[in-house]
Amino acid sequence: MNNLNDISKHDFYMREALNQAQMAASIGEVPVGAVAVVNNRIVAGNCNRIETTCDAAAHAEMLVLHDTCRILDRWRLDNVTLYVTVEPCPMCAMAMILHRIPRIVYGAPEPKTGAAGSFINLMHNPRLNHQIQVVPGVCMDEAAKLMKQFFKSKRMG
Repeated sequence: MNNLNDISKHDFYMREALNQAQMAASIGEVPVGAVAVVNNRIVAGNCNRIETTCDAAAHAEMLVLHDTCRILDRWRLDNVTLYVTVEPCPMCAMAMILHRIPRIVYGAPEPKTGAAGSFINLMHNPRLNHQIQVVPGVCMDEAAKLMKQFFKSKRMG
């Protein structure tokens, strides 16, 4: 597959993750969304649900990993690409590594907690038993804008 098709495919799936992020914002959650893709098909999607579930681990990525394992009936997700609107945190990055995710695609970098290179790079740590291909910056402006709008509304409200 050529690079142009990869870019348009990444854009399509990231827009689905952005829809999930918008859902998060609409229910008062930090607007992060994620979708899992297998064989060009979305198998699971979710958004942050920390506030609504009273669970600090209810990040979009964690929920999507859980749902994907249930749907595929296995814990090794070695044919899944995970699309997430914001660079994953260390907790989510380690979960992806443990699940053997081969590739993640993310939108906006997260300089305070990003574990794909912005703050720390767990995705390519040679001391871990698995490394993940990272495709950063897909729909970055839209993802960053959602986050900025959300936190601006929280400060003003």
